[in-house]
Amino acid sequence: MVVFLTSSPCDDNVPKGLSMPCILDCRNEFTDNMRRWWKPNSVGIIIAAYPCNLSLNDEMRDTFEKAFTYHGLTFEKLIMVDARNDEHIQEFVDDSDFIMLAGGHVPTQNAYFKYLGLREKMKHFQGIVMGISAGSMNAADIVYVQPEEEGESIDPGFERFTVGLGLCSVNVLPHYQRVKDNYLDGRRLFEDITFEDSFGQRFIVLVDGSYVMVYDGMAEIYGESYLISDGKMSRFCEEGKKRLFI
Repeated sequence: MVVFLTSSPCDDNVPKGLSMPCILDCRNEFTDNMRRWWKPNSVGIIIAAYPCNLSLNDEMRDTFEKAFTYHGLTFEKLIMVDARNDEHIQEFVDDSDFIMLAGGHVPTQNAYFKYLGLREKMKHFQGIVMGISAGSMNAADIVYVQPEEEGESIDPGFERFTVGLGLCSVNVLPHYQRVKDNYLDGRRLFEDITFEDSFGQRFIVLVDGSYVMVYDGMAEIYGESYLISDGKMSRFCEEGKKRLFI
């Protein structure tokens, strides 16, 4: 298995004449690395974060099928797994070469993955897994659930750490360029909340276009990224470069 943990793999700069929402972001060798492992005409599935939002899920499936195909990463079929068909999840996983874990609200998606029994069902998967945002966060063995919605950071019942899919040990925090100055419940999201949660932990913070590639027991970080640990933050890697995460 090879796992790509992305913040966002999308590039909105679509060439003129193409009627599609986005293409894949080629920075930091992303599409080159994907091609290293890609099986032509792959069978793929996307596992939803919001299983009952059928229109959103259909739009996502169509968007990513077009984006991957544009870069020569072709599908025989790409199936959206949600409330319409999730009773077949084991069959879908077993037949797939590629699994995408969609983005969304981390606790909502985590609960759906547990409902599916996905951790156990993916235990022997040997293809490519790509997480997007929340999907990347929920890929970890123990997930750090960074508070996101109003009230979550002050709710004593909100779980900051929970069991994930166990695909890697890397805790990713996505979209840093968008959320770095955010306030939540009257406090700074990073300096006052996430830093406090980082004692004894290591969080890799990604901007869109950066990602983690996990394979052969190694984790490589590509592009601009930061490390938060023990209440401090430092630059981990620069745009256009890569660094092993030990």
